[in-house]
Amino acid sequence: QQAFGDDAMSKSQKKERYNRFKDGRTSVDSEPRSGRPSTSRNENVIEQVRTLVMEDRCITAPEHENEIGVSTGSVHSILTKDLGMRRAPYSPDMAPCDFWLFPKLKMPLKETRFESREDIMRNVTARLITIPKDAFQKCFQQWRKRWEKCVHYQGDYFEGD
Repeated sequence: QQAFGDDAMSKSQKKERYNRFKDGRTSVDSEPRSGRPSTSRNENVIEQVRTLVMEDRCITAPEHENEIGVSTGSVHSILTKDLGMRRAPYSPDMAPCDFWLFPKLKMPLKETRFESREDIMRNVTARLITIPKDAFQKCFQQWRKRWEKCVHYQGDYFEGD
């Protein structure tokens, strides 16, 4: 499963597929089903979602649903699978440098039981001291580059450095 990550089949899916082939099935394709075919992920709808996103990058999936008339799940699927967009991690009270620092503090202290608040503070301070000064400086320099890029793009969405 490590080679395919989250895209790997679960044990129950493998067992189901094994049983189907054991029963004489010769294809992995799904059998035709009765009912109405899905029409929510076609080129027209995908283009409508793309246009809405480009007009207002802060619009949410439920707002897309109201505008276009497809389910929130379909909009989410279009955004992630068809348009390759993912939701960026966000916390209004955390700067990008916090996302850099917290794992450096959290990982070494993980699964450690502390007896008091002072014990926590002492251990965190000791860990902070081990992080080189130039690592902090590099973090803040990268943060500055990102905010300059944000200003350059006038607040529009962008990914990566």
